[in-house]
Amino acid sequence: MSPGADADQIDHQSEVREARRALLAGFLGWTLDAFDFFLVVLCASAIAKDFNSQVEDIMLSLTITLAFRPVGAFFFGLLADRYGRRLPLMLDLVFYSIVEVLSGLAPNLTTFLILRALFGIGMGGEWGVGASLAMEKASPRWRGLLSGVLQEGYAVGNLLASFCFFFVYPTFGWRVLFFIGGLPALLALFVRFGIKESTVWEKTRHHTWGGLRRALVSNWKLFLFLVALMAMMNFCSHGTQDLYPTFLKNAHGMSPRPLALLNAFTMVGAVSGGIVFGMLSDRIGRRRAIVLALVLGLAVVPMWAFARNAATLWAGGFLIQFMVQGAWGVIPAHITELAPDSVRGFLPGFAYQCGVLIAGTAPTIQARLVARHHVSYASVMAATAFTVFALTAIVAGLGREKSGRIFGVTPA
Repeated sequence: MSPGADADQIDHQSEVREARRALLAGFLGWTLDAFDFFLVVLCASAIAKDFNSQVEDIMLSLTITLAFRPVGAFFFGLLADRYGRRLPLMLDLVFYSIVEVLSGLAPNLTTFLILRALFGIGMGGEWGVGASLAMEKASPRWRGLLSGVLQEGYAVGNLLASFCFFFVYPTFGWRVLFFIGGLPALLALFVRFGIKESTVWEKTRHHTWGGLRRALVSNWKLFLFLVALMAMMNFCSHGTQDLYPTFLKNAHGMSPRPLALLNAFTMVGAVSGGIVFGMLSDRIGRRRAIVLALVLGLAVVPMWAFARNAATLWAGGFLIQFMVQGAWGVIPAHITELAPDSVRGFLPGFAYQCGVLIAGTAPTIQARLVARHHVSYASVMAATAFTVFALTAIVAGLGREKSGRIFGVTPA
């Protein structure tokens, strides 16, 4: 083998290692973000009791967290396109780690709500920066599969929260769970010393704020489409996940440990679905994979919402999240491919979080329908799922795609 071939092989191996590390950083950051978010979902009743408030009030904290995510995406996304992906990602990880620990020390509901707003800023900043770094380093050939792995950090975070709720909560209570959530600060060290800056950003960066502003304004049509798509995608996930533990407790009389086990089992379905449909999107395209997952999800809704026995309840929970997160597994690849290189740190992440802002009302609306109109949890959640699955499939199907784009070379 010639010296040139040796050098090429070394460069390729280095690129593969960099891609793995970037994927790992994005995956773990999103995992720990979701871990904290779902601690509130799982501990809603306990937190409400501790603060002498109602479950509705704790559901409001989820809405507040979701509402503040666009602030983080805006701030950290702009930094990512102007100064690189690594530094904003490190700052974000340390920021939300501190807020997470402080949430476990909150003395009252008001303080807790303020901290959940701050956590929303950190949570909103992580996805866009982490996804752009990971997808820019990933091979176009495997981008869909790696997208599924990256996005299912969200499901893994839910799974970890369920395990901690099962093993830690009965003995130590809900506050200790938030102390465990301070681990992302250690991940910042890994980003600092283990990952190089994105070469795509280095090639296509804007050297002035004015150039970045003009690039963002010129893509306003794409931004509006991405907001619409991400609003519907978030209605799919938050409409089927956030109130699910409360649904299991009230409609099926589940105690904390069986509830945590079933919730964890649904997240196994979520991880599996994200990877399967992410990989499938490399073959049939991003839009078709998303639409297929949602159409199959429509068929599962009755089993999921109106289960009459334990076997159906477990199967429905697994399958609904297999389909929901199957659609989601395609998203990191899909929307980063649609975004121009020079605004990839900002545009996909900010559009994603603006979609969250719109869809963040889902758990509060569902809880209030049940409480004030005496509608069953099953009916409310089934109606939500049928509606949003169908609408999201239409929006995704009508959009564009740039499957397999080579970043830094092929224009958007």
